Amino acid sequence: MSVNPTVNKTILDNGVRIVSMTMPHVRSVSMGVWVHVGARDESDAESGLSHFIEHMIFKGTVRRNAFQIAKEFDAIGGQTNAFTSMEHTCYHARVLDTQLETMVDILSDIFLNSVFDEREVARERPVIVQEIGMIEDSPEEWVHTMMGPAFWGGHPLGRSILGSRENILGFDSQTIKAFFKRLYQPDRIIVAVAGNVDHDRFVEKVGPVFSTIAAGNGFAPRHVPATGCGIIRKHRDLEQSHICLGMNGVSVDDPRRFAASLVNTIFGGNMSSRLFQIIREERGLAYSIYSFLTSFADTGMFGVYTAVAPTDLDASVDLIMDQFRRLKREPVPDDVLRDAKEFTKGNLLMAAESPDNQMVRLAQNEYCFGGVIPIDSVIDNIDAVTASDLLSLAEDLWDSGDAALTMLGPGVDRTDLSGRLAL
Repeated sequence: MSVNPTVNKTILDNGVRIVSMTMPHVRSVSMGVWVHVGARDESDAESGLSHFIEHMIFKGTVRRNAFQIAKEFDAIGGQTNAFTSMEHTCYHARVLDTQLETMVDILSDIFLNSVFDEREVARERPVIVQEIGMIEDSPEEWVHTMMGPAFWGGHPLGRSILGSRENILGFDSQTIKAFFKRLYQPDRIIVAVAGNVDHDRFVEKVGPVFSTIAAGNGFAPRHVPATGCGIIRKHRDLEQSHICLGMNGVSVDDPRRFAASLVNTIFGGNMSSRLFQIIREERGLAYSIYSFLTSFADTGMFGVYTAVAPTDLDASVDLIMDQFRRLKREPVPDDVLRDAKEFTKGNLLMAAESPDNQMVRLAQNEYCFGGVIPIDSVIDNIDAVTASDLLSLAEDLWDSGDAALTMLGPGVDRTDLSGRLAL
């Protein structure tokens, strides 16, 4: 497989961008309609609207009701879904290349012609309330959600993407329509497609319908959040106590993002990582422990999650913080850095074989950089990272202060954190 498949871009007169990657060796096509609008673009009163719209897009158009939309996708063997993040909303599908025209027709219809019928809104409210309950019933997911206000405070990044129950129960059809019309502006829309597809033919199908979207009145600027070191503890009768730590991270376009990715791999990104080996293999304190990067357009967070016995809370927090401090004071050995690079490049190249992953990468590159970044270039940047770069990154990001911490489970209210979270 070539690591540089054919990439093309067309910009419609109204600003909608159409980007494609031709992968002639596959038989499928993955298409996504992306909007550069997410949960961070909502006011407090609007919190949850982006995610509510994601649900409602599949609930009926002028031409199709909800059952017909589902039935037509199933009839062509298609896979379709949607997701909402803090900065984007995406409606996507994947089908065999012979069903491309049908996929374009359905996705275009639900995106451009959804009616947001009040009866469907009423039916969907309890579904989303159940989704909120499902997150709260999952300790691992809930302790991550708690990290939002602990790290981002009152900024929109600190809220749940799902919104509150009170908001969900108060949204009606008119509220949804007004939000959709105001924020789903053409210059914030990208139609991305990857797979066995011809760009010009795809534009012929997509261009005429998406060119009908009228320009909006501009978009309110996003505000850069301040990061914090809050501590949130919630007692819950569970077998384990769940822990999430948050530290300063990097934005999606930060030149140090390649170094940050390698730090994440070395720290807690795989089974040979420091946290996995120390916390699980050497001490037997946890079944699951990992680190993660959360990056946005203007900020980011470096986090760690684990779940341990209540009696091991103090020891686990101490061991994790010791490894953060170690990254600041000790250069990473050459062999460890080399292995992290090979792991990262291997995952990148294997992901490139998937039309779904390439579709996502196309859209994200377009939003962040105005065009695709060749995988060869990414690999070169990974190879160029030195141990000194990792040390400088750790020193810059974690110069002083404390880590943010969320804890969920038994015993969390009795844990003495004095001095434990200091960097």
